[in-house]
Amino acid sequence: MSQNREQWGSKLGFILAASGSAVGIGNIWKYPSIAGQNGGGAFTLVYLACILIVGLSIVIAEFVIGRKTQLSPVGAFEKLAPGTNWKWVGYLGVASAFVILSFYGVVGGWILKYIIDSFSGGFDALAGNPEAAGTMFNGFITSAWSPVIYQVLFMMLCIGVIINGVKGGIEKWSRIMMPMIIVLLGVLAVRGMTLPGGMEGLSFLFNPRFEDLTASAIVLALGHSFFTVSLGMGTMITYGSYLDKKQNLMTSALWVIFLDTAIAMLAGVAIFTTVFALGANPAEGPGLIFVVLPTVFAQMAGGAIWGTMFFILLFMAALTSAISILEVVTAYFIDQKGWSRKKATIQFGAVITVVGAFCSFSLGGGINITEFMGMSFFDFMDGLSSKYMLPIGGMFTAIFILKKWGIPNFIDELKNGMDNFNIPPWLIRTLLTIGATVVAFIIFNEVYAEIFGKALIG
Repeated sequence: MSQNREQWGSKLGFILAASGSAVGIGNIWKYPSIAGQNGGGAFTLVYLACILIVGLSIVIAEFVIGRKTQLSPVGAFEKLAPGTNWKWVGYLGVASAFVILSFYGVVGGWILKYIIDSFSGGFDALAGNPEAAGTMFNGFITSAWSPVIYQVLFMMLCIGVIINGVKGGIEKWSRIMMPMIIVLLGVLAVRGMTLPGGMEGLSFLFNPRFEDLTASAIVLALGHSFFTVSLGMGTMITYGSYLDKKQNLMTSALWVIFLDTAIAMLAGVAIFTTVFALGANPAEGPGLIFVVLPTVFAQMAGGAIWGTMFFILLFMAALTSAISILEVVTAYFIDQKGWSRKKATIQFGAVITVVGAFCSFSLGGGINITEFMGMSFFDFMDGLSSKYMLPIGGMFTAIFILKKWGIPNFIDELKNGMDNFNIPPWLIRTLLTIGATVVAFIIFNEVYAEIFGKALIG
């Protein structure tokens, strides 16, 4: 370990930062939406099994690789497999982070706009009128410069956190924002359950409906268990590289999984109790956030306050994820190129912001460099990262441990901080094999859908 390498200030700080990376915009809307539509409590049981088998194994794998090498993804794979092509798995992780943050920053800008609109009473005229809300949202995101301005503001905040380093930036703000996310979600959940008809939302979300648990729903559970914890883009490798040898990686990974899942479920309670109480459509997907909920909050007593609280917590969820993504890119240039943190953060934060502006322009601002593919540049970057880059990165991370680095070396590092706890090699091998196989199927399913126009399952 480099004597100059930054370290987390505490175990709690690391867990909150890693959990913040996992808890993003998708957690707030995606889990509740897909759970409610695919069996409620039955889906949740399958999802929990999947995340313990698939998600947990690869989270631990990335933590172990990061701590062992004390390097960001490219340097980590180079150090463990010198003179081989495995470093390209690290490059893929850095590239994935770059691609994701380019469009993620755009959505972060939308949230900033909605905080202002909610606080200023901009949703008052939308009460019970999702068509008007949809028109307002589409009008905003398709305008040329307004969403870009908000995107730049969001990215400036993200850059500001990363410049201050691991302890003074990422950890400091994660320790502030993660508890606030939990408190705000808790308040919103209690408010939702006290509304007349709110308990119907709980039934929709958690009542087991095994008749709705199809093969497609199980594939959704497998996919979400992987994507929900920020795997495949080097975030957990990078965060793991700032750990000392005394940290128990197993318990840390379990805490990250627990907090990520608990926040997703709490978000489901907050959203669906409110939506059901006021008679809105719960099956809107991403539109639930920017179209349905503004109309719902406008119908509530004190709606401006509740709406502002919701979009503030959504903003913090977005920011904790965004800073972790930018840290992957920043750490690469610090470790591999010897750049200062300030230089790496500002220069590549600016480059990502410019690429993000093109993502925003592609939605209606008149510049779409992927128009020939029949999709916006925004959708192209989203699909490229979520469907291919992330799962390929996660799959090869598991294969790397199984076939190149070796289970004995992996276990030797994992046991540090665990008081010589005996870990059966067969268990590690089995979990990583299952994880790699599941992710390989997810990739194959997407490729099959692209070729034949319909997924094999789903």
